[in-house]
Amino acid sequence: MAGAVVALYESGLSCLSFEACPEYHRSAKWSPSFFAAAPSSSSSSSSRPSRRRGPRATAAAPAGRNMAVAVQPMQPVQPVKESVERKVVATKKRRVVVTGMGVVSCLGHEPDAFYENLLRGTSGITEIENFDCKDFPTRIAGEIKDFSPDGWVAPKFCKRMDKFMLYLLTAGKKAVADAGMTRDVIDQLDKTKCGVLIGSAMGGMQVFSDAIEALRVSYRKMNPFCVPFATTNMGSAMLAMDLGWMGPNYSISTACATSNYCMLSAANHIVRGEADVMLAGGSDAAIIPIGLGGFVACRALSQRNNEPSRASRPWDEGRDGFVMGEGAGVIVLEELEHAKRRGAEIYAEFLGGSSTCDAYHMTEPHPEGAGILLCIEKALAQAGVDRQDVNYVNAHATSTRAGDVQEYKAIMRCFGSNSEIKVNSTKSMTGHLLGAAGGVEAIATIQAIRSGWVHPTINIDTPEKDVNMEVIVGANKQKLDVKVALSNSFGFGGHNSSVIFAPYPAKK
Repeated sequence: MAGAVVALYESGLSCLSFEACPEYHRSAKWSPSFFAAAPSSSSSSSSRPSRRRGPRATAAAPAGRNMAVAVQPMQPVQPVKESVERKVVATKKRRVVVTGMGVVSCLGHEPDAFYENLLRGTSGITEIENFDCKDFPTRIAGEIKDFSPDGWVAPKFCKRMDKFMLYLLTAGKKAVADAGMTRDVIDQLDKTKCGVLIGSAMGGMQVFSDAIEALRVSYRKMNPFCVPFATTNMGSAMLAMDLGWMGPNYSISTACATSNYCMLSAANHIVRGEADVMLAGGSDAAIIPIGLGGFVACRALSQRNNEPSRASRPWDEGRDGFVMGEGAGVIVLEELEHAKRRGAEIYAEFLGGSSTCDAYHMTEPHPEGAGILLCIEKALAQAGVDRQDVNYVNAHATSTRAGDVQEYKAIMRCFGSNSEIKVNSTKSMTGHLLGAAGGVEAIATIQAIRSGWVHPTINIDTPEKDVNMEVIVGANKQKLDVKVALSNSFGFGGHNSSVIFAPYPAKK
């Protein structure tokens, strides 16, 4: 199945050019009249009375030419009397499900392999090899060593694009393939109702950094792609160009909460009927000198260089900061009935979520966890979920002094009375993937629902005194029949976000 999609991408039909996707223009949904010609007499729209008011439309322009916007006022026309009484049509709430997953990470580039490594408690934190960082106080990260975009991204772009975009495109296309969207399936989709909303916290930092170095010599030395390939929106845009998807397309950047914000907004497009399918998630690749140096300057990173695999240690008294990671996590969100009609495998249901702002400090969480608590409570209300039904939380838990404790307190205030509640931290093994964290952790959450196992949180040797290790999943994976799962992501600027997933069909 994946091979068929790869073949489509390798066929050269779209191949990430800056032109419209010819595959889309040849599809059943495409007609020159979409932009230029008037609807044919056989069109279904001609059989029902028009409800337009105001100026009459001008004659159709010849196919292949743009119509000019009329600047001269037209003669007013008499409104046509409606012969059919307008009625309010009752609509059911559109449900959103997950039908595909794509991941690029230091623990694997396929959802199953990635989750198997998490269940084994494997750490992906190693010494940085991509550049010489011997003079940095931090020299470790969740660096990806074995990534290749071959077969997923056109060769002409592989050397020009920033890694964040290569990760995004690869994870996005893998999610499409995982959703069973072969070439034939893609041809049958209404591409005006398929969208892409994949964000990034940092964007193309390497491309931007290279441009600055080139500018020191001369502006003539600058890469002509440096602006588009540095902006956070261009990954989503180019993926849409390649697929021919004309629905909602943009990116959101809310620091380390980016992926969750993207998933929430993407789901809302489906709920409102603006889209049937959305690719959503995040991507970041900031393990470069300027990225590492910037977080070192913030005094945010662990300096446990002699023990890389033990450096990320959420809720442990010996934690000394987070560990940078990189990669991408993308999921396919789809309207339930649309997924059922095409026979898609449904991995989980996306119930909803929420976002809030601490309105307190640029980098520090609110000391009482007020914004986090509000976010979780709003997410439960928006999703229509009782707090007693939530028995698994994939925590943000980055291994910072203040953040871990405040999040834990907020979680316990919401779910502490639930004896079944289990909490873990994916970042203990992957490091912090910044804007991609929520996307990758959503995949871990969905895999917990599918497998019935929640992964361990490694490196908790001496838990904080207020942390209950009966609640935290410690050194070993635990069996858990997940009823409802919540995944948290928080970012610099006080951005809080929570998303909620559940099994489909719902367990009785």
